Amino acid sequence: MQLSKRIFQLETETAFAVLAKANELASKGMDIINLGIGQPDFPTPNNIQEAAIKAIRDGKHGYTPSNGIPELRQAVSDKIMDDYKISIDPKNILITPGGKPTIFISCLMFGGIGKEIIYPDPGFPIYRSMIKFSGATPKALYLDEKDNFEINFEKLKKLITPNTSLIIINNPNNPTGSFMNQNKINELVDILIKYPKLNILSDEIYSKIIFDNFKMPSLLKHTNLHNRLIVLDGWSKTYCMTGWRLGWSVWPTDYIEYANKMCVNNHSCPTSISQYAGLEALKGSQDELEKIVREFQTRKDFVYTQLNKIDSISCFNPGGAFYAFPNISRTGLNGKEFSDLALEKKGVALVPGTSFGEKAESYVRISYANSIEKISEAIKRISTL
Repeated sequence: MQLSKRIFQLETETAFAVLAKANELASKGMDIINLGIGQPDFPTPNNIQEAAIKAIRDGKHGYTPSNGIPELRQAVSDKIMDDYKISIDPKNILITPGGKPTIFISCLMFGGIGKEIIYPDPGFPIYRSMIKFSGATPKALYLDEKDNFEINFEKLKKLITPNTSLIIINNPNNPTGSFMNQNKINELVDILIKYPKLNILSDEIYSKIIFDNFKMPSLLKHTNLHNRLIVLDGWSKTYCMTGWRLGWSVWPTDYIEYANKMCVNNHSCPTSISQYAGLEALKGSQDELEKIVREFQTRKDFVYTQLNKIDSISCFNPGGAFYAFPNISRTGLNGKEFSDLALEKKGVALVPGTSFGEKAESYVRISYANSIEKISEAIKRISTL
């Protein structure tokens, strides 16, 4: 085999393996409740679907600019202004096929032998995978339940060295559902200002799914970071468009040219049809989005309450996204054992905490992207493990 050694550094997402196993068991007749995969269970809103159909009929199915059609980049800029009162030049916006390309590009741009990249643990598994692939050394910023899985600033400061080239921040957090409010983000910014050579990737893909009337404290609000700040967001979670593969990111002026070159070399351009659907998502009615967030709030409250009624399980109160991250250590099982038994014996698909970090062996991730009725039945089933 003449494979590059770098390819062996790539890891994967256990959630997809769990989905495949759940589908296999379901095909054999087992009643499966899937609380594993991280995608909304609602359909893409009708107005967005119709915009895509119209784009096809209008013949808008060819190549587009590698950074996205101009009107979509302008719409993202307008949305940022509406949400955060910050002006972003559309030239600094990159439209990508989902959010992962932004992680991919960022790690390759700032990684390499001798570099260190800080990432949250527990966190989205692709962070560590891409850091390792880049040749950089992954530096885990461990998030503890006693801190509500928010960043511990003393731990962060100890991780930063002259070799640290990038820090990845995820708020709201996958898999824990933790949410850092504006005051906490202000404290974080005060620290980041002291390290002017440290680049920042802020993964804000769950920016619209926040509970208890809190607002998104985007790092875009902090203009003193803009010369080294990359912000990742998109349509997948907010508008129930996971399969449409459409994301956006904001890049510093000094970096956007190189990020765009990566797009040219990797995927040419985002899917044209998805871009016109995304344009309607931003410019059209937001009523469906508001209904979806209200439903996720209802489900979150239900999951949090019901899990904490189980003697052997405890769960902190998530602040955003659509995940709960219960501690199952009192069952005497680790997360992998618990998840395997939940699926094979109870027909409930969960993801073990170690899929998201080496210190999360006592946790499982529950996605409440399912109906209250299904969630209620799933919790009853796992309560006897």
